[in-house]
Amino acid sequence: MDQLPIPFTKILELLPHRYPFLLVDRVISYEKETSLTAIKNVTFNEPFFQGHFPDKPVMPGVLLLEAMAQAGGLLLALSREGLGDKLFMFTGINNAKFRKPVTPGDQLTLTCSNVKQKLSLWRMQGRATVNGELACEAELTAAIVDRAKL
Repeated sequence: MDQLPIPFTKILELLPHRYPFLLVDRVISYEKETSLTAIKNVTFNEPFFQGHFPDKPVMPGVLLLEAMAQAGGLLLALSREGLGDKLFMFTGINNAKFRKPVTPGDQLTLTCSNVKQKLSLWRMQGRATVNGELACEAELTAAIVDRAKL
């Protein structure tokens, strides 16, 4: 197991996402198959701010959900060593709620917890906060799939 915080280079090994779609910068805490906390530094240089919205930049809610899902993917990848040719694919969102806008300069804290598994499906609770204030929360579902089958 890597020491915490888990650096960006290890995240690149564990997730298939790349610029401009990699939405996790660092893992700051982790408990195998139980919980993971990561951070995403939100800067004005994010490509989505050009159009969302030009005079009032706000991180799109769907990207908040994706950031939480990527944190969940890291939790699974760290918990299940040797995923190899498998991917953690986002399959569902339930009870998503957006509580606070996320803007340039914010640091998102992404937490995935309350993990449950049934066959190849995984369900967990995701939360995104800024300075301790809830920005977004949702129940996330994902599946482990073979890369070759995509």
